Amino acid sequence: MAKKYEEKRDFGRTPEPPPRQQADGSGPLIFTVQKHSARRLHYDFRLEVDGVLISWAVPAGPSADSRVRRLAVMVEDHPLDYAPFEGVIPEGEYGGGQVIVWDRGTYSPDEGGELFFDDRERAQEQMRNGLAQGKISVFLHGEKLKGSWTLVKTKRGDWLLIKHRDEYAQSEHDILDDGKSVISGLSIEDLSTGGTPGA
Repeated sequence: MAKKYEEKRDFGRTPEPPPRQQADGSGPLIFTVQKHSARRLHYDFRLEVDGVLISWAVPAGPSADSRVRRLAVMVEDHPLDYAPFEGVIPEGEYGGGQVIVWDRGTYSPDEGGELFFDDRERAQEQMRNGLAQGKISVFLHGEKLKGSWTLVKTKRGDWLLIKHRDEYAQSEHDILDDGKSVISGLSIEDLSTGGTPGA
């Protein structure tokens, strides 16, 4: 489970969910992208693999322009319960600031053009292999992010998030312009001025 996640948080102070033991689910693997205003605004890109959310912090956020490479820094795994989390992490706590679910959906590895939306075990096997090799290709079926993307590990140890050239790639419109949550409709600014998810 997400041991490092648990070690970094005081669940008596933060509204973030504590990790729970969970059996592997059914159906396609999920992904979520959380917009997070901590010390610096960034986007947390999370992919379900083997009962946790493998996570990267993407400082500049994802881009649908296939010519753009976005730095992605791998961080601690998060529990699956974190996928729908929105709220305000108190100042002084790890990651203190506002969090919204900027996008969410299902995904499949798509290396070689084969998709595994209906086969969780093979999908997770593909993801384990990709993580070990430092190159992951995934097809996202989200509300904002769609199509094929790659995560490539650099020699320095960080990763790059890059949109593949497909029918969903485009450079005319910045996908980050829509800054609202796909769950609550709130923005980071709404939360910072007292807005409450679910209110």
